[in-house]
Amino acid sequence: MMSRLLVKNISTLVSCGPDDRVCRNVDLLCADGRIESIRPSVTGGGVSGGEADFSRAAAPDRVIDATGMICYPGLINTHHHLYQIFSRNLPQVQNLELFDWLTALYGVWKNLNTETVRLSSLTGIGELMKNGCTTVFDHHYVFPAGAGDLIEAQWEAACTLGCRMHFSRGSMDRSKKDGGLPPDSVVQTVDEIMRDSRRLIEKWNDTSFTSMHRIALAPCSPFSVSADLMRESARLARASGVRLHTHLCETKDEERFTLETTGMRPLAYMETLGWLGSDVWFAHGIHFNTDELKVLADSGTGICHCPISNMKLASGVARVPEMLALGVPVGLGVDGSASNDGSNLLEEMRVCYLLHRLTSSDRAPSGYDILKMATIGSARLLGREKEIGSLEAGKCADFFLLRENRIELVGALRDPLSVLCTVGLKSPVDYTVVNGCVTVENGRLTGIDEEKLCADASQEVDRYLKNL
Repeated sequence: MMSRLLVKNISTLVSCGPDDRVCRNVDLLCADGRIESIRPSVTGGGVSGGEADFSRAAAPDRVIDATGMICYPGLINTHHHLYQIFSRNLPQVQNLELFDWLTALYGVWKNLNTETVRLSSLTGIGELMKNGCTTVFDHHYVFPAGAGDLIEAQWEAACTLGCRMHFSRGSMDRSKKDGGLPPDSVVQTVDEIMRDSRRLIEKWNDTSFTSMHRIALAPCSPFSVSADLMRESARLARASGVRLHTHLCETKDEERFTLETTGMRPLAYMETLGWLGSDVWFAHGIHFNTDELKVLADSGTGICHCPISNMKLASGVARVPEMLALGVPVGLGVDGSASNDGSNLLEEMRVCYLLHRLTSSDRAPSGYDILKMATIGSARLLGREKEIGSLEAGKCADFFLLRENRIELVGALRDPLSVLCTVGLKSPVDYTVVNGCVTVENGRLTGIDEEKLCADASQEVDRYLKNL
């Protein structure tokens, strides 16, 4: 039976669509997980910058009165490591840079099991959703022997909360004995990885329009993965119609590693392995030179920008203004919560705005540019720009609502396109809706008891870190 949600009397709706339209005093009707229409509310109003579908529909199953609220497309997180949430803010690693930081934390992560992954996923996805995120891509690449089905554990968490989830079958096959960073217990052979990748693609890659779960293949990084694993992953991904993801050009240490071991810079090395194209996106992309930025643009290869992680690990500042000017696909991500130490894309957006204002002045992206990076830009990285990332009739009903009548927004609403980046939001959104279902209401998760989750997660953290 088709479900209908009516969000009425929206004061301002920011579409993030191709015509950048802003709607005033409108109703948003959702049917069976999709936006059926955006039409003038019964109190009057209309649309600026474009036309809307004002079709009549049957009575809704639920009505939200959004008087005095702003509606935005759901935010899309295109790089995370949810399992890292239970190892954040550890004093032992606070001042380390990436290679030393990873080496220290692999000793913790090798103890992952399904319960650690389930509860850390609930915690991270929950924080993201309370702050307007509707789609999460997680880069999970640590699969300790005997740990159980960790992707299944993630799906259980996403399903409980009602989140649209993109998983990854991450992987590592180069341990310390092979010149890599991770211990032997968390790496696997290429054959093992490919066999499990095929299994997970068959199980999780739902390509339907309103799909709530898809999967990508995501070997960890050039310094923890062999060339054979990169090549085989690319072959399988393209044969199966799934996307490819890895870390690249995050640090100068990585650049030195690839130069010493392959004689090539990281992007040139990846190109020899078949890792360029519109079905590929890299996390970070800080240390590209100008010629490499043009290669990214020409090939349609995407970048997920993670400014807070890049700052915390002292990795550098990605050349985002130049990427955007060249047409490189750019989205936004929070990265692992042990290098952030949070899961909040709204915070990521404001930090992104301020970082590039500091380093690029008038060449920096505007607040609205960054909002579009976190919505339609991130959707493009996942290959879903026709389905999510903007508020248009026919697209998935993913959005969030926030009250204008907040102390922190007084005097700040003359530019609703940029306010989330220039001023920011210091508390949870009022509503988050995913696939036409309310997943956050009045700032609280609807799918789970938050206090019980905090208690259960804290107990698991104590167990997980007891031998640290």
